[in-house]
Amino acid sequence: MNIKQNKENAISFYKMAYEGNPREAVKKYVGSEYIQHNPDVANGTEGFIAYFERMKVEYPEKSIEFVRCISEGDLVALHTYQIWPDNDQYITMDFFRFDENGKICEHWDSIQQIPEKSANANKMY
Repeated sequence: MNIKQNKENAISFYKMAYEGNPREAVKKYVGSEYIQHNPDVANGTEGFIAYFERMKVEYPEKSIEFVRCISEGDLVALHTYQIWPDNDQYITMDFFRFDENGKICEHWDSIQQIPEKSANANKMY
């Protein structure tokens, strides 16, 4: 298992899909199965592709910054900062499991909108 390569592949996969080429991202980085745990995205690669193709059309101006990438064993965690239309800002945590061939085979995530007011001055990312 190549932890460094898995980290690089998780970032490249998510960036490629987010920026509008999910089909190529799947072809390049996903293994023979893709288990999806996000309730808004259908299971499997076609569900993933359909979701990100729709996001490209509906929200072409969105942006993403990869803040942290942490890996342990066959898991990689990404902490991102995203800006969507109307300056709608989110923090996400995405977790990817890699198979024995170094391909992504499972995904979980958590998404939180950054509130306008905070009880402290610390960033969420």
